Amino acid sequence: MRRTPIVLALLGALALTGCSSSGGQSGQNAPPATSAAAPAAGGGGDFAVITHGAPGDSFWDVVKNGAEAAGKQYGVTVTYQGDGDPAKQSQLIDQAVSEKVDGIVVSLANPDALKEAIGKAVAAKIPVVTVNSGADSSKALGAITHVGQSEDVAGRGAGEQLKTAGVTKLLCVIHEAGNVGLDQRCKGAEEILGGTVERLQVDVSNLADVTSKVTAKLQSDQAVNGVLALNPAVAVAARDAIKDAGSQAKLATFDLSADVVTAINDGEILFAVDQQQYLQGYLPITFLNLYKANLNTVGGGLPVNTGPGFVTKDNAAQVAKLAEAGTR
Repeated sequence: MRRTPIVLALLGALALTGCSSSGGQSGQNAPPATSAAAPAAGGGGDFAVITHGAPGDSFWDVVKNGAEAAGKQYGVTVTYQGDGDPAKQSQLIDQAVSEKVDGIVVSLANPDALKEAIGKAVAAKIPVVTVNSGADSSKALGAITHVGQSEDVAGRGAGEQLKTAGVTKLLCVIHEAGNVGLDQRCKGAEEILGGTVERLQVDVSNLADVTSKVTAKLQSDQAVNGVLALNPAVAVAARDAIKDAGSQAKLATFDLSADVVTAINDGEILFAVDQQQYLQGYLPITFLNLYKANLNTVGGGLPVNTGPGFVTKDNAAQVAKLAEAGTR
C-alpha cells in the first residue's frame, strides 16, 4: 500500500510520543504541560491575632493554641495579643497596621470601639478576619470573613435544653460589660424561656466576687432555679455559689475548660455550649494564608460557623483529654 504524506506524518508523531529519554518507555506518567500549580502552602507571612481576651483566660488560650498551630503548619509568623479594654485593643490593631503585617485577626466584642482601627487596616490593604463576637458588624467594617458561632442561635439552643431540664427562672451571668455577643446569648435563652431571664453583671477578673454575687442572688430570690454562665471560669465560680447558697439551681455554661468538663462528668454542670474556639484561632490563619497566596476568600459574605455544639455527660469523657491538651 502506498503511504500518503499525511499517513507518514501521523506515524512519525506516534513514534515520537511512544518513546522517551529512558530507553523507549511510554511517557504516560509525565505531567500535562498545562497543569496548574497549587497555591503555595507557606512562603512566609506575618499575621497578628488581637483579641479582647485577658492574659491567662482558659478560653482564649485555646484560640491562641489554634492560631499558633496553623502558623506552624503553614510556615508563617503568628503574634497573639489580647486586652479586654477596647481602647487598648484598638491600639494593638494600630500597632499591627504600622508594622505592615500581612493580615489581622480580631475579636469583635465591641464593634463601635474598634471601627476606626479596623478601618485603618482595611485602608492599608491589610486583610482582616473577625472572630468570636460581632458577626453582624464584620462585613460592614470591611473584614473578608467572620469565624465564630451565631450567638442568638446558641442562646436559643441553651434555652431549649434548660427548659427541658425544668428551669423556669434563669439567672444569666454576664462577665464583660459591653460585649454584644454575651447579650445575644441571654436574649436567645430568653426567647425560649420567656420573660423569666434575669441578667447579673459580674467581673470575670474577680472570680471570688462572682461567687459572692451569685450566692447573694440565689439566697435573695429562691425562685431562680437555673444559672447560665457565659464563660468557663465564671461557670466554676457559679458552681461554688450554688453550693454556698444551698440552692438546687441547675447550672449550664458556654465554652469549655478542663474544669468545666470535669464538672459536667461529675453532674455539677448540665452541659456546655461548645463553640470550638480552637477553630477560631486555626481557621482565620488558614484563611489569611490562602488569601495571601491565592486571593481566596471564604464564606461568600456569610460567617463561617464553628458552633454551637453541646458537651454533656454523654460525651464529656471523650472531650476531657482534648481539653487537657489545650485544643477544646
